[in-house]
Amino acid sequence: MISDIKKNVEQKMQKSLEALKTDLSKIRTGRAHTGILDHVMVDYYGSPTAINMVANVTLTDARTIGVQPYEKNMIGPVEKAIRDSDLGLNPATNGDLIRVPMPMLTEERRRDLIKVVKSEGEDAKIAVRNIRRDANEQLKKLLKDKEVSEDEERRAQDDVQKFTDRFVAEIDKALQAKEVDLMAV
Repeated sequence: MISDIKKNVEQKMQKSLEALKTDLSKIRTGRAHTGILDHVMVDYYGSPTAINMVANVTLTDARTIGVQPYEKNMIGPVEKAIRDSDLGLNPATNGDLIRVPMPMLTEERRRDLIKVVKSEGEDAKIAVRNIRRDANEQLKKLLKDKEVSEDEERRAQDDVQKFTDRFVAEIDKALQAKEVDLMAV
């Protein structure tokens, strides 16, 4: 019982941390990263489709992303989808290749991105704390149903708190690393 709850807690908290790291990788610094375009949707014959499903997305150099649509008639819609996205990118078509240069970040933009990073981190911490709350409720229910002793329930709550502390520290570490990455010129 208790071991299942603890294992479940650790797995859920790990997933929250991984989700945060994935979200942070999409927040762009001055360098190009193909993951930036992951959430861009292209109108593919009337249905919104992820850009990597209609085009090959690669890095042409450290500051440029190359997007090569699989079909020639998709060059216009792909370029429009990138331009209309909230990323502030300005793609340029060169034959059948769309080049997406990454603009240098201004100091103000870096500060804004750090606020976004901190917000993402706070969301991840809230998710971890919600997992802790749910686990503690399950443990209290086991105690109430007399399936475990008070000592076992107390020890299990302490273990859940240790998981929480560990994952919150890892979240802080990931946020710190991303802040340093954003502020590097």
